[in-house]
Amino acid sequence: MDSATPALNRPAPDAIDLLLSRRSGSAKAMTGPGPSPEQLRTVLTAAARVPDHGKLFPWRFILFEGDARRRMGEVLAEALRETEPQAATPERLDVERHRFERAPVVVAIVSRTREAIPIPEWEQLLSAGAVCQNMLIACHAMGFVANWLTEWCAFNPLVKERIGLKPGERIAGFVYIGTSAIPLEERVRPDLDKIVSRF
Repeated sequence: MDSATPALNRPAPDAIDLLLSRRSGSAKAMTGPGPSPEQLRTVLTAAARVPDHGKLFPWRFILFEGDARRRMGEVLAEALRETEPQAATPERLDVERHRFERAPVVVAIVSRTREAIPIPEWEQLLSAGAVCQNMLIACHAMGFVANWLTEWCAFNPLVKERIGLKPGERIAGFVYIGTSAIPLEERVRPDLDKIVSRF
C-alpha cells in the first residue's frame, strides 16, 4: 500500500477562513470541556506535522490532565519556595498551586535540539515553535480555545528537573486547551503595508 500523502490539488477556502479567524483564548478564562483523549491525539498528531529539516523530531510532549494538573501545582509551589523564597507569599503559592488547573488540559512542548550536526540549532528551535502554532490551529479547528504561554515556570531549573527535562531540553511553551468562559474579542493585528517590502 502506498503511504505517500497525496498533494492538495484543490482550493481549501475553509482553511483560509480558519487561519484568518484564529486567536488565542486566555488561560485565565478557560473552563471545560477540554478535548477528549481521541481529540487530543488528533491535536498532537496535527501539531507534529511541521517542517522538520533532517527528520529529527526535535520536540516532544508532556501532558497535564486531571490530577496531574494539581500535582504540577505542588511542583510549582515547591520550586517557588526553594528558588524565590521572598516571592513565596501565601497568596502567590495559592496561585501557583492552581496555575495548571486553569484549563482542562495543558501540553508542554519540549524543545530538544541536537548540536554538532549539519542541521542548524536555529532551525530545530523554529520547528518546535511551529509545533506550538500547529497545536493552536488544530484546537481552533476543533472548536476549542488554546493559549501558548511560557511564564516563569518554563525557565525555572527546578521545575524543569521535576518534570523530567534532560540536559539541553527547554520548554518551548505550555499550551492550555479548553473552552472559553467569555466571548473572545479581536485584538489589533499588524498593518501589512508597514511590514511588507519588496526586494
